[in-house]
Amino acid sequence: MTRVLVAAHNHPALHPGGTEIFAHDLFRAYQRAGCEALFLGATNHIHREARPGTSFQSIGTNGDEILLWSGHFDRFFMSQVDLYGIVPDIVELLRDFRPDVVHLHHLLLLGAEFPHIVRRTLPECRIVMTLHDYYPICHHDGLMVRTASKELCHGASPDRCHSCFKEIALDKFVLRERHLKSLLSAVDAFVSPSEFLKQRYIDWGISEHLISVIPNGQPERVEVKRGEVAQRTKPVFGYFGNLNPWKGATVLLEAAKQLISEDFEFELRVHGAAPFQSESFVADIDRLFAETSPTVQRRGAYRREDIAGLIATVDCAIMPSIWWENAPLVIQEAQGQDCPVITSNIGGMAEMIEDGVNGLTVSPNDPMALAAAIRRIAEDPDLRQTLVLGARHPDTIDMTAARYLDLIETLRPAHVEAA
Repeated sequence: MTRVLVAAHNHPALHPGGTEIFAHDLFRAYQRAGCEALFLGATNHIHREARPGTSFQSIGTNGDEILLWSGHFDRFFMSQVDLYGIVPDIVELLRDFRPDVVHLHHLLLLGAEFPHIVRRTLPECRIVMTLHDYYPICHHDGLMVRTASKELCHGASPDRCHSCFKEIALDKFVLRERHLKSLLSAVDAFVSPSEFLKQRYIDWGISEHLISVIPNGQPERVEVKRGEVAQRTKPVFGYFGNLNPWKGATVLLEAAKQLISEDFEFELRVHGAAPFQSESFVADIDRLFAETSPTVQRRGAYRREDIAGLIATVDCAIMPSIWWENAPLVIQEAQGQDCPVITSNIGGMAEMIEDGVNGLTVSPNDPMALAAAIRRIAEDPDLRQTLVLGARHPDTIDMTAARYLDLIETLRPAHVEAA
């Protein structure tokens, strides 16, 4: 039986972000495929307080999920600072569980040293890393967006990075890049959910032959009734996800405000909260929600198990991100429910939605273009039906796990020879 350690930078029970959700879904899929799998989620004081005497904390009820408390972490170098505390505990965990495969989903909190620790402790262990965003490339929270202008960044370099963070010396960006690439050299194979993200890492210097593209999968499709849709008198749109500047929340609300000023009839349901956001951003969206009520309904946070039912109550989902999103789960959730999507025509979003086929794509950070797309969907029932019929259902998570396991099997000969 293959032993797999799945490691992510948090746990979906504490922070239900797309990476954490996908990593945990894949962990369960590995178990269904016959693997012995253990889930390791790293966390810090934002979600859990430290417990004296150990780096590990329990979570879940099955004994196959644990948390690594990582309160000392260098976000610039993405390094584990507590080398004398956490690292020995990680080594002990590796020696106790003795995974055949370590599947890493992020460097945050775990530390860029994690693959090297695995390689040093278990030389024959195969290490796979799924690339979910651009954190190793970009110090700006992995967004690849310029700090001052919010302009999309098409390629990182020490000069460009220094111009975004003038308080950080240029040579530190040179050292950061060398540091991360050196530690990532211990990874046997990388996986990207989109061609766009793969190309970004190739441009950064990761060898093309090391990166495979495997789209993220979703749990089995949940059948839901869409009776409300047939009875309504005006089109309903929905936003699902956290509210933050990079997800395009203000762009969406400005677009709604424009349509309201034109006396255009529609309804927008905004599902999601704004955790850990700046006071200025929260003030902006509070103002915009007030100015667009009651046409725009602020529905608040939701549970993941409720999203299929929530999507079933809208005619179209909107994903207006202004950064290079890789593979948003919301788009997959919507497409799995035959729900059209309006999204930005950049990054992995443009790979998932083809304009006029299964949704509409618009220029990012453009409220007028977004408003026009909303109006187009609302005024044309035939177009809506075409987009419904064009929905592209995502792979199941079990299909995705099978593709990962097939990739992992191809890595075995290299390790046998190396040993």
